[in-house]
Amino acid sequence: MAMQKSIQSVADLGLVLRAVRKSQGLRLDDLAGSAGVGHVFAREVEHGKETVQMGRVLRLLEEAGVRLSVDISVDALPYLEALQATGLKPLKPRAPGNRKKAPR
Repeated sequence: MAMQKSIQSVADLGLVLRAVRKSQGLRLDDLAGSAGVGHVFAREVEHGKETVQMGRVLRLLEEAGVRLSVDISVDALPYLEALQATGLKPLKPRAPGNRKKAPR
């Protein structure tokens, strides 16, 4: 039986991942290895590090069998559907040394 858990922070998500991993009897390094990420990264996720890479987090969650979903307003659905139909243009890579400095 599945249950929904509200996630408000990276720390909340890390606790969910850890609880699921432990309930499955998996070691951290085993889950990390099967998800294709390092054990240090997996530990950082479980401990709620704010700057983790989302794509790698999603791989960990998928490997652990955790589905992530979001709630959006009904008003946003037409915009989402239009974006899904057309896609987004890829970001242009920044040229080295072409960064704007913040005003002091």
